[in-house]
Amino acid sequence: MDFFQFSVPTKIIFAQGISKDFSAELEHFSARRYLVVTDQFLNQSGLVAPIIEGMKSAGFEIVGVFDEVPPDSGVGIIEKGAAFAKKNSADGIVAIGGGSVLDTAKGVNLLATLGGDLVNDYSGTQTINSPLNTLIAIPTTAGTGSEVTEAMVILDEKTQTKLSFVDSHLLPSLAILDPELTLGLPAKLTAATAMDALTHAIEATLSVQKSPVADALAYQAIALIMEALIPTVSHGQDREGRGKLLVASNLAGMAFNHAMVGVVHALAHTVGAVAHVHHGMANSILLPYGLEYNLPQRTAEIAALALVLGVAEQGSSLKTALACIKKIRDLRQKLKELCGLSCSLSEAGLKENQISLIAEKAPDDGASFYNPRPLTSEELLPFIQRAFSNL
Repeated sequence: MDFFQFSVPTKIIFAQGISKDFSAELEHFSARRYLVVTDQFLNQSGLVAPIIEGMKSAGFEIVGVFDEVPPDSGVGIIEKGAAFAKKNSADGIVAIGGGSVLDTAKGVNLLATLGGDLVNDYSGTQTINSPLNTLIAIPTTAGTGSEVTEAMVILDEKTQTKLSFVDSHLLPSLAILDPELTLGLPAKLTAATAMDALTHAIEATLSVQKSPVADALAYQAIALIMEALIPTVSHGQDREGRGKLLVASNLAGMAFNHAMVGVVHALAHTVGAVAHVHHGMANSILLPYGLEYNLPQRTAEIAALALVLGVAEQGSSLKTALACIKKIRDLRQKLKELCGLSCSLSEAGLKENQISLIAEKAPDDGASFYNPRPLTSEELLPFIQRAFSNL
C-alpha cells in the first residue's frame, strides 16, 4: 500500500419512489433543457413517463426522448444520440436504464458538449480536457454501477471490439437510486445484473490498484448481494431486497471505479463483442474461472472474502480460497435452478470455434492491465475451454 486516492464527486440519492420527484436536486445544476436517453422497452413500458412528468412539473423542459439504445450499444448510436441532443439544444442529459443506456448517455453527453470523433479523439484514459453538460443517471437494473463510474464500454461496430473509455469528466452529476424502478426486472435479468455487481466487487479486491477504501465498499457490496440475491430472484416484488441489490451495485461501482477490474471482465467484454452474450451473464459464467486463474497471486485475498461470502474458514488460506470459489459455483448453480441463468459459455451461445478468438483478443482488453496475473492467450485458453463446458 504505497499510494491510493479516492473521491466520489457524483451525488447519490436513494429512496423508494424518488425518481418521480427529485427536482430539489436539479436546482443545483445550470441545465434546464434535458434530453432523456433510454431504450424502447422502458419508454413503452410506462416507466419513463412519470420521471418526465415530475421534471416538467418542476419547471424543467424535456426537449426529446432518444430511445434507440440497444442492449449492446455502439459508436453509431452514440453519434446519432449526440446529433439529436444538439439539434434540440439540450444542455443536460437524463439517462434512464441499464448499463448500456447509462454508458450510451455518457458518450452522447461527451459528443453533444464537445463534439469531435468518439473513437479517434477520446479513446483511452483521461483524454477529455473540459467539463461536460449535466448528466443525471437513473439506473433501472442493479448491476453495472455505471451511475458512479468514470468508465463507459462501447461496441465498435467496425471491428466488433468492446472499447473502454475512462475519464473523470464522464462521471454523472447525480445518481438517483429508486428500487421501485427495478421491480419489473425478470428473475433471470435480476440474477445476471447482480452477478455483474458481484464480479465488480470481487475483482476490485484482487486488482493491482486495490485500496482499503475500495475494499470496504466491495466487501459491503458482496455481503448485501449474498444476503439479498436468492430471496429477490425468488420473490421479485421484494422491495427491501431490490433496494439492497441496487445499493450493492452502487457500492461495487464505486469500488471498481477506483480499483478497476481484471481477467473476468477482460474475458466478458471479449465474449460480449464476439458472441453478443449478455455482460452480466458472461461475468457470472466466468467468475470462478477468473478466481482460479488469479489464485496463485491472490490466495490470501480470495480467502479474505470468506466472511462476506458466508464461508467458514478451512484452516489454510488455500483451502479457504478454494471454498470461496466453490461458494460462487454453488451460487451460480442455484441461480440456474431458480431462473435458468447459464453456467457455461456454450449454453450462453458461444460457439466452440470462437474459443481461440476469445483467448487471442482478451489480453488486449483494458481490464487486463489491472489483473494481478498477466494475461496471455496460451494461459487463458484452458480456462476458457473449461468455462465453455462448465467443468
